Amino acid sequence: MRRPWFLFTMLSFGYAFLYGPIISLVVYSFNKSRLVTVWGGFSTHWYRELLHDEQILSAAWLSLKIASLNACLAVILGLFAGFSLARFGRFRGRGFLSGMVGAPLVMPDVILGLSMLLLFVAMQQTFGWPQTRGMTTILLAHVTFSAAYVTVIVQSRLVDMDVSLEEAAMDLGARPWKVFLLITLPVIVPAISAGWLLAFTLSLDDLVIASFVSGPGGTTLPMVVYSSVRLGVSPVINALASLILLLVTSGIIITGLLLHRQEKLQKTSEL
Repeated sequence: MRRPWFLFTMLSFGYAFLYGPIISLVVYSFNKSRLVTVWGGFSTHWYRELLHDEQILSAAWLSLKIASLNACLAVILGLFAGFSLARFGRFRGRGFLSGMVGAPLVMPDVILGLSMLLLFVAMQQTFGWPQTRGMTTILLAHVTFSAAYVTVIVQSRLVDMDVSLEEAAMDLGARPWKVFLLITLPVIVPAISAGWLLAFTLSLDDLVIASFVSGPGGTTLPMVVYSSVRLGVSPVINALASLILLLVTSGIIITGLLLHRQEKLQKTSEL
């Protein structure tokens, strides 16, 4: 009888260790005092200050644009790469493609960011493009590693998929593109959606790679937050983190749970 109590205690301690700082951050975002560790009463002053902070709002809008575009492009590239690795068997260059997909997953962000910076500098000196580093270079750098994650997710879903469904459709006279659109694509929609959400989150959260490939006109939200925290934590940052936690993180978690439930129902119907 002691073991369940021990497990419950350890689980409670683990959750408190993980979510305690987040809860305190949300609570102190309503702090009236300018000192983030001293409670001065309940107030929504810092949320109003946040809505009038042009630097943070412009950086947040830039990060959302880059994250959305990155997720869409990464899904397109990852879908083609994952489908090729899962369906075409052995072909020339398969090992090279698998290596290129796996490299961003294990490569440190510092090395990836530095290599992308050197690539953009060489391209600018050779072709004259990109002329400046900003949103375009950050987007290209984020797509580079986000597509690898989407590829792994799509490939794993295609490997677990029942191939007999596609074979039955082709036996009935369906063309390959029609089989893909009507049979394969609906089955892997949860994996594609999960890949999109993961690519969006990785891009929105990235700081190291964006710091290497950004320029004067490309300051993302993590860069603004990091530069602000270095000078001292402001209650505005607490308000910003609370809004991100409420809107972005909660939306992603709820969508992920719905997709997981849909995938379970789909697997149950297949059986």
